[in-house]
Amino acid sequence: MLHLETDNWLKTDDGQSRGYIQPQIIKELWFHTGTNCNLRCPFCLEGSMPGDNRINFIEFNDAKPLIDEALNFGVEKFSFTGGEPFVNPDFVSILDYALTHRPCMVLTNATEPLMNRIGEILPLKEKTNPLSFRVSLDHPDEMKHDESRGKGNFIKALTTLGRLYKYGFDVSIARLSLENEDIDGVNRSYLPIFKSVGLPEDLRITVFPEFHRPGSIPHVPQITEKCMTTYLNQDQRDTFMCNFSKMVVKKSGQIGIYACTLVDDDDNYNLGKTLAESMKVRVMLGHHRCYSCFAYGASCSEC
Repeated sequence: MLHLETDNWLKTDDGQSRGYIQPQIIKELWFHTGTNCNLRCPFCLEGSMPGDNRINFIEFNDAKPLIDEALNFGVEKFSFTGGEPFVNPDFVSILDYALTHRPCMVLTNATEPLMNRIGEILPLKEKTNPLSFRVSLDHPDEMKHDESRGKGNFIKALTTLGRLYKYGFDVSIARLSLENEDIDGVNRSYLPIFKSVGLPEDLRITVFPEFHRPGSIPHVPQITEKCMTTYLNQDQRDTFMCNFSKMVVKKSGQIGIYACTLVDDDDNYNLGKTLAESMKVRVMLGHHRCYSCFAYGASCSEC
């Protein structure tokens, strides 16, 4: 943890009190499975690529005690992101254990790593709790999608989506929005491709703003305490992910509990080694991605 009570942590550049969230509950616990990925997408908010180790593979023995601790906090859901989770050798074992206790959601590109482990995944349909998949499908146009994700990956992802739905799993997609786009119009253009693989027309589509690559520092307005109380009411502040969720991250062989899924490139947001430690820390909204939550209501959660 680097977030000592420094002026930079507590104050904006012009000396005003920085906006913050005081965590209340742990409704959802996320696990980062590692930044190793089979794809090399230029826009990846995690900078993931084949062989990348900025965030290490989480292992079963890392995850189990934190799943157990989360149950004591009344957690309602476990969610997993990467990288590509199915590249991680321990991932299905972790998922199996988590599903014994709570519903789970996996963010995936639904290409070879998932396809190659489908035989391990299908038995998870019989677990007590449901498993859902959110698949990255960036464009309704195959060529535009494959410009970044590689030729053939649109068809792989779409086909796998259809298979997962047919097997009885809950599925949805995620995509990035372009500046000034007609979000509803773009979403509607997915309907024919959903139909082509037997997906329902009302399939959930999660749309994200541009988050920029890890370590980048784009210029955004800084969030003051006054901003949080003037422009947002208590109910709106409670919807910030750092109020009700945390993410487990493994770096340099050490586990850390980060404030949310979007700030793992800044170790100021490593709030401790246990969930109990992390709940004591007031989360100052100083990361540039915090502005996306403030201005656009961005959230990786479906809670």
